Amino acid sequence: MTREDGAPVFLDTQGHHHPQNGTLLGFWIYLLSDLMIFACLFATFGVLGRSYAAGPSGADLFDLKLVAVNTAVLLLSSITYGFAMLSMQARRKAGVIGWLVVTGLLGAAFLGIELYEFHHMIHLGAGPQRSAFLSAFFALVGTHGLHVFFGVIWLVVLCLQVRKHGLTRANTRRVACLSMFWHFLDVVWIGVFTFVYLMGSLR
Repeated sequence: MTREDGAPVFLDTQGHHHPQNGTLLGFWIYLLSDLMIFACLFATFGVLGRSYAAGPSGADLFDLKLVAVNTAVLLLSSITYGFAMLSMQARRKAGVIGWLVVTGLLGAAFLGIELYEFHHMIHLGAGPQRSAFLSAFFALVGTHGLHVFFGVIWLVVLCLQVRKHGLTRANTRRVACLSMFWHFLDVVWIGVFTFVYLMGSLR
């Protein structure tokens, strides 16, 4: 069903209009559920983070310089997404797509560095099966990496949608939802960098 101006109107089974902020409210609920998942993973790492089973510890494995670079890349992607939001407010379609592409490239770079780190650790014999510490590490950091991966896919799809349909009400809502998701991942990563890498590097 559409209005006279061509904008879609969504009705429930009783014919009532859905609230316009329903999507954002639902997405906040999703983020809260995701936060619970990460809280459980952080708690698990807190319990198992010193269970090395006579294997390597974080101080033996972590390259803090590399992780710091990766952290800077992800935080920079949050800034570029902010520029995309500013372009959206100014109704600049090309600016939105351009900044979303830059954000996606930075997200892909983050994933590349993380995959290199995982490969290097596994090559040294420090895979997730080596100890409880490493199992908790790969579960927490890997779950965050999966979120970034799906975020990059979402960025690609969103760029295609904006390019094809422009800055419609639906697309601006989608850009806003992905913004919340992307900044949420940055906040979680700051916790990972501090709690896992920095504290884990202490002997």
